[in-house]
Amino acid sequence: MKPSPPSSWQSNRGWGGALGRHRAFACVLVSAVVALALLCLFYGSAFGPTLRRRHPLRLRLRASQAQAPVPVPNDLVLSSLPVCDAMHSELIPCLDRGLHHQLRLRLNLSLMEHYERHCPPTPRRLNCLIPPPSGYTVPIRWPRSRDEVWKANIPHTHLASEKSDQRWMVVNRDKINFPGGGTHFHTGADKYIVHLAQMLEFPNGKLNNQGNIRNVLDVGCGVASFGAYLLSHDVIAMSVAPNDVHENQIQFALERGIPSTLGVLGTRRLPYPSRSFELAHCSRCRIDWLQRDGILLLEVDRVLRPGGYFVYSSPEAYASDPANKKIWKQMSSLARRMCWRIASRKGQTVIWVKPLTNWCYMKREPGALPPMCGHDDEPDAAWNVLMKACMTPYSKRVHKVKGSELLPWPHRLTAPPPRLEEIGISSKNFSDDNEIWHSRVAQYWKLMKSEIRKDSFRNVMDMNANLGGFAASLRTKDVWVMNVVPFMQSGKLKIIYDRGLIGTIHNWCESFSTYPRTYDLLHAWLLFSEMENQGCSLEDLLIEMDRVMRPHGYAIIRDKAAVIDYIKKLLPALRWDDWSSEVKPKEDALSSGDEERVLIVRKKLWDDEALQPS
Repeated sequence: MKPSPPSSWQSNRGWGGALGRHRAFACVLVSAVVALALLCLFYGSAFGPTLRRRHPLRLRLRASQAQAPVPVPNDLVLSSLPVCDAMHSELIPCLDRGLHHQLRLRLNLSLMEHYERHCPPTPRRLNCLIPPPSGYTVPIRWPRSRDEVWKANIPHTHLASEKSDQRWMVVNRDKINFPGGGTHFHTGADKYIVHLAQMLEFPNGKLNNQGNIRNVLDVGCGVASFGAYLLSHDVIAMSVAPNDVHENQIQFALERGIPSTLGVLGTRRLPYPSRSFELAHCSRCRIDWLQRDGILLLEVDRVLRPGGYFVYSSPEAYASDPANKKIWKQMSSLARRMCWRIASRKGQTVIWVKPLTNWCYMKREPGALPPMCGHDDEPDAAWNVLMKACMTPYSKRVHKVKGSELLPWPHRLTAPPPRLEEIGISSKNFSDDNEIWHSRVAQYWKLMKSEIRKDSFRNVMDMNANLGGFAASLRTKDVWVMNVVPFMQSGKLKIIYDRGLIGTIHNWCESFSTYPRTYDLLHAWLLFSEMENQGCSLEDLLIEMDRVMRPHGYAIIRDKAAVIDYIKKLLPALRWDDWSSEVKPKEDALSSGDEERVLIVRKKLWDDEALQPS
């Protein structure tokens, strides 16, 4: 007997129940997916260093619109920009090793590639302001800062315990003190420097050798005490070290007010032209100079001037154990084949000197190693250029005159350098440039006179340095200037070094290799217009300037009127509205031809409210 079919009510009830259960399950599943997505978005934007935050009022001046000024909306109101999470308070975007794993970069750790620049692609850049650490205060001013800094500004004490026997630094309650020690100068950098001068028999124990040594490269510099004590000898050092296991050493150096930068001898050339330094220094810098056919020592050779010195204080130079004796023998052989000779050797230190002419190179046997570089090699090319294991011979002129023809410091600061002709600039144009910048800087100081004190500035950056005229005009101020030359004009950097100044090559579409809050004054001359022509984001450049500028620091921006109007709209959002001044400068030979303005602004010291995420 067949069962009777279900009634209509029973049928609808059964299917309806099943359908309801399916709908309920689907709703729960969708809700779970949405919740998970929102959770990922929240944590990704709040903590992920590769997720870019876009502000709805993001403005860009397009290169395609460069013919006519871009009008800025009159009703634009931008009161704030997002604040990065506190975990990014020391972020260096292009030296962020966390990025390597996220981008799955396959880097050769033995060649130090992981310490070289690797910038985040545009979609992964942070678009937020870097906050200071908790308790941050205005840095101690120079010259006191040479010997002490606020611990709250750099809350890292690892080096103090690790290097306690070498007197690098000592924690003293709310400050960190720097006794001036180092791995190979426990009694102090000042005595060590005098010792080097005596080894070379320089007059009066002064390492500047009556102004003939001015520019020094200190590789593996630690907290840069060597460079700090060179300043009293009228010598300026570019102190270089990577962001490695001795973390924050360059951050300490910059907080102290000592010229320094992040860098590494890895696979790419240092961002300096050839023949930039009279002396290079390595005190237990832990560099394997013999690797890859001596390529790292050959890079030092590239940046040394004719007759330049390489000071090497390391166990290999004095230890008698078999391992160190073997390294010394190999290194001595490499130096001889590079035509370096020992100028002095005493105690823990050996000093080599580079030849003045090509004679030694010309007498080498055919096929000798390391080889001479080919005619197609450009020794001054230094932005993202791979190192080469070869030596560059001198030009006919250098060979003939037996040296660089540079005057002693400080006369070389204003004298036209011989290499001017290599970049097609006349001596008259060089002299005119000096006079123009002297006048411009006098006007800047007049505008800021009511706001600044004698010790307001120590670390200064000229972001578009040209021939170094801005820095030269600050000669009487107790400051040092990082002269940054955009990579499209890199040839000008050799002129800056020939003047006895320091600097580097850079692409301002990327982040600079320094810690946050490391400069008191930024000077940007027509830089924004150049970035506009390259199609790079002007807002990104402003955020990068904010990253490297100290609270209560200043920015001097000289650019076209449309650019200045654009920047003024963003001052409250950047918190650069602590004080400002704007003026229309008089035209001169360096003026762009368009209407220009000078805008000077001061960055606020953030309070607790400002540190809250937007």
